[in-house]
This record gives sequence, structure tokens and C-alpha cells, in this order.
Amino acid sequence: MPSPRSMGAWASRLSSVLLASVVLVLTVATPAGAHSDRGVAGSNFAGQVLRTSDPMPAVSLRVTEFGDSLELLNGSPATVTVFGYSDEEYLRIGPGGVWRNANSPATYLNLGRDGNVELPAHVDPRADPDWRQVSTQPEYSWHDHRTHWMLDSPPPQVVADPDSQHTIIEWQVPVAYDGRPVTVDGELTWSPPPAKGLWWPLYLLIGLAGVLAGFLGRSGRPLALLLAIVTVAATWHLLATPQPGLTATDRALAMGAASLPTLALVGITTLSVRGAFRGNGLLAGMLAAIAGFMHFVQGLPDMDVLWSANVITGGPTVLARLSVALLIFGGLGLMVGSVGAVRRFRPLLAEPAPETRRAIAPT
Repeated sequence: MPSPRSMGAWASRLSSVLLASVVLVLTVATPAGAHSDRGVAGSNFAGQVLRTSDPMPAVSLRVTEFGDSLELLNGSPATVTVFGYSDEEYLRIGPGGVWRNANSPATYLNLGRDGNVELPAHVDPRADPDWRQVSTQPEYSWHDHRTHWMLDSPPPQVVADPDSQHTIIEWQVPVAYDGRPVTVDGELTWSPPPAKGLWWPLYLLIGLAGVLAGFLGRSGRPLALLLAIVTVAATWHLLATPQPGLTATDRALAMGAASLPTLALVGITTLSVRGAFRGNGLLAGMLAAIAGFMHFVQGLPDMDVLWSANVITGGPTVLARLSVALLIFGGLGLMVGSVGAVRRFRPLLAEPAPETRRAIAPT
């Protein structure tokens, strides 16, 4: 039987590890907004710019929010003018920043996705522009009703044939580059969502694996190995997700901030695997519970990925969907399975010998 001194030292070390882990959870276990596009992680819609009628050197224009918005970065010395829905000047994006026309209806219509807003009395697309600076950087993102599906109901093409891909809208946005008219052509497409009969059984199996590993595993190794797999998925998800920012510095800073939870998880996972392979199933189970919660919280903002055809990723869509499934359902399985592991592997204190019981009995 372990001596009281060794049991106390072991409990002290375990408490220190768990306390440090809890501090990490409270510090970094927050939803990772970098994995979504303005709060949207996946959609069956997708938009893209197809071509421009004339080149615009050093200008980048792309569709964001799966077709809902446009984002323009002007790295040239010229000014790019974006025109509104009545061909009025709406935006000016140049080296000195971004100016928006307060007399343009688009300034107010673009505030909401449905465009259902009451225009101020002074708004008139035929009036002289009233330019007001909204940014000091030559970049701007705006919601554009020409690029997305406006209704809450699905497009008629989708209703008629929900199992096929469709081109929903072929759109045009007029701009001017250094005063020269340019037409931007793009399209909005719709793709069928992933097959529920294939993916949802897999999601449930991932969760069940954590439960079985914790309640039926002969040691803490199966639970720790599953935790290692989920942490690898979290690392892949981080590296494959494009970070926000229009400059390399912005993206590097965003990557640094987004890496903190994953770095903490790698540390906790290492301790859990080490404990499991050294026969400490209790430590492995407790750390699996903490890491499972962190994985679950990190995966929740990306839940749309599980049932969406299009996702934000720099790698294969299948791997993005699988990694999110491991975060959410693997995290849940680890939390539940850790309950069984902690109950089964906690140290049992031997009853004191009869002589000891008599010595400590009250007189």
C-alpha cells in the first residue's frame, strides 16, 4: 500500500497539473471566430468573381460571406469608385482610405441583408456626392445585394432539383479604376449539402468512441489516444483555415491569436498521453475531460460546416468537415468518457489495519 507521504505527494502533483490546466481553459477556451466568415462557417451558397472587363492592377476584389459581401483591397495609387444600385457613386477606395457617399441609397440599403430599411429624407442618387471618410486604409468590405439570394425561401431551381448544383445569379457590379469604367462579373451558385445518411452516423461513432474508451478501456491509453487524434484534427483545422486580414502582417497576427487555444491543447494532450502510458489512468482521464471541453467549445462556432456544402478552408472540404466533427463530437465523447475513466482509475485507499483503527478510535 502506498504510504501516506507518497499519496500526498502524488495528490499534490496532480492538483498542480489540474490547476494549471483549468487556468489554461479559462484563459483560452473561447470560440475561435477566425474559423468563420463574419459568423458564418458554412453555406450551400457560394459566390465568386469571374472576370473584369478591364484589368485593375494591384486591386484585389473577392466575394466573402458565401456570396453576401464584396471585399476590395486597392494597392495601387489610383482610386477605385464603386457604384450603387442607381449607378450613383457609392464608395471611393484609394491610397488615403475609404470614403462613402452619404447621399447614396446603397449606404443605407447595405446595412441589412434584406435591404429593408427606411432611407433618410436627404438621400438622393442624383444629388452631388456627400463624401464621408469611413476608413484610413485602402480596403473595404460591404454587403452587396447584387451578389446574393435575397429571399428567405430557397431558389426555385433548388426546390425543383435539390440534389444538383445550380447557378442562381449571374451578377455585375460597375466600378471605375482611375476614372475608367470597369464591369465586374460574378456568379452565385448553390450546391447540395453533404449526405446525412453518410456523415451523421460517422459523427455519432466519433462521440461513441470516446464513451467506450473511457468506460471500457483497460487503461487510460484509448482515451488519451483519441484525445491525441482530436488535437491533431484541431491543429489541421487551424492551419487549413484562412486567417482574416488583407495584409501578411494582419494574417500573421490573427494566426498567432488563433493558435493560443491549440497550443494549450497540445500541452494538455501531451500530459494526458504521458500519464496514460505511465499507468496513470486517472490523470489521463481528468486531462481528457478538460481538453474535451476545450475542443467542444472551439468547434461550436464552426458547426455549420457539418451540414454545409461550402466551407471556409484552405484544404479539402472533406477534411474540414471531419476535423470539425472530431472537435465537437470527439470533444463530447471525451468529456463523457472521462467520467468513466476517473471512476475506474481513481486510487483506492486501503482500509487501516485493526491495530490502527483501535489506535485512532475515540476513547
